[in-house]
Amino acid sequence: MSTSLTNEAIYVASRPTGIPTAENFRTDTHPVPEVRQGEILVHNEWLSVEPAMRGWLADANNYSSVGVGEVMQSLCVGIVIASKADEFSVGDRLMGWFGWQHYAVVKPSAVVQKITSSDIRPSLYLGVLGLNGATAATALETIGAPKPGETVVVSTAAGGVGSCVGQLAKALGCRTVGLTSTPEKVKVCYEEFGYDHVINYKTDDIDAALKAACPQGIDIYFDNTAGRISDSVVQHLAPGARVIVCGTASIAKWDPVPMGPRVERILLTRRALMQGFILFDHMDTYASYIGKLEALVRANKLTCREHVTQGLHTAMGAIEELYRGENLGKRLIRL
Repeated sequence: MSTSLTNEAIYVASRPTGIPTAENFRTDTHPVPEVRQGEILVHNEWLSVEPAMRGWLADANNYSSVGVGEVMQSLCVGIVIASKADEFSVGDRLMGWFGWQHYAVVKPSAVVQKITSSDIRPSLYLGVLGLNGATAATALETIGAPKPGETVVVSTAAGGVGSCVGQLAKALGCRTVGLTSTPEKVKVCYEEFGYDHVINYKTDDIDAALKAACPQGIDIYFDNTAGRISDSVVQHLAPGARVIVCGTASIAKWDPVPMGPRVERILLTRRALMQGFILFDHMDTYASYIGKLEALVRANKLTCREHVTQGLHTAMGAIEELYRGENLGKRLIRL
């Protein structure tokens, strides 16, 4: 099946030494390739920007990687406009690994899910009903195992994952404490995400604020930052605490491996658990968690913020913007 379409795509031009910038990418246009047997052609509507993209681009051991010269890997929402695969038909709306480009010819294995709900806006499947929401729900349940009355502390509390964690923990009867970076984000954490207490880690004394907000200690810490923020948080862990390591956003360089305060004594004396979490290890339960999150969205019990820019070119510097904290909510590109 041939097409006469021209595709514009963003390619990896070089590996970053730290946070990826626009200079690490280039754009190019080329004809959309022929759709072969077992493939589909997707016209992208929405592109996602993830903090994890920094790791995908790093020239280091990572759970996923994008090579120089390849289209930038990304989850996207798009419409099938041609199909030679039995699983999908023209007009299907899909979320999957379609990349930073207008058109993608892919095999069905690139599809994460078919979007069939007409009452939910499609962009949510790249955020609260996508990797962000599934990460929050899966990690909180499998590692955090929250109980009513426990105190849950979340870093990047206004971000795509953090905002979901706070709301889910609150719905389970926990006290929620968020760490964020601006007065505007503090306000959103209180008013939209329902946190009981919010700390501005750029202006507040973190240790003093945590001691005041968590007088009985911290039962669950959902860590999206690492670095000095987490160095402070772990000092306040309660006996039996669970620490979920989901991101290391505050660490500028990974080579050499950064070494902070030694936490072994704290983990030992508090009998605490610290465990890393990657959602790709739990894709067998992905659909079940998305179903639960859809129900919460429909019941107006789970909300989100979206930071949207228009046009493919705005993706070039979007990862750097994330790490500067310029986004408020899930970072998306609309095509």
